[in-house]
Amino acid sequence: MRIHIFWDRRSPDGLQLPVARNIAAVIGIPEILEENPVRITGYVDTRKQVDAQALLDQVAAYKHRHGITEPVLLVLHQDLFNAGHSFVFGLARESVGAAVVSTARLSNEFYGRAGSDDDLIDRTAKEGAHELGHLFGLGHCTDHECVMFCPDTLDELDGKRKMLCWSCSGRLVERLGEL
Repeated sequence: MRIHIFWDRRSPDGLQLPVARNIAAVIGIPEILEENPVRITGYVDTRKQVDAQALLDQVAAYKHRHGITEPVLLVLHQDLFNAGHSFVFGLARESVGAAVVSTARLSNEFYGRAGSDDDLIDRTAKEGAHELGHLFGLGHCTDHECVMFCPDTLDELDGKRKMLCWSCSGRLVERLGEL
């Protein structure tokens, strides 16, 4: 099994490889890094955001058309929202093996801070690994340092480590053994 990471051309360039390698190291599954072939849909002009559910529909349709059975993570730069939330860092749909992460709110510049590629790589890798964890059946964790902890703020995301806690790691090993 491999993880397909689709990197949208409008996402920050030059960060693809370190993000992909970090995600693969956290999850323990090799990655295939590809330029995003999925059409970005679900943009809502009044919100200036992309509907994450509509985008996951597109990823699911692409997977189906191309016979991809392995998990797919789409990384894009547009801000995402989901029904009931003003924004989301990312979203996953386990039933179709598709996840999406936005770099928009993961960059320091969004918050008026000095830019940092290292921070953006770290955050994108954590959020990507988090959403992939959901694809493998992992829920949210109460351990604030676990990648499966659900952060509400950038500071909470920064407090996470690029690793699973022992409990989530054990559940992932069990789930991968079932696949």
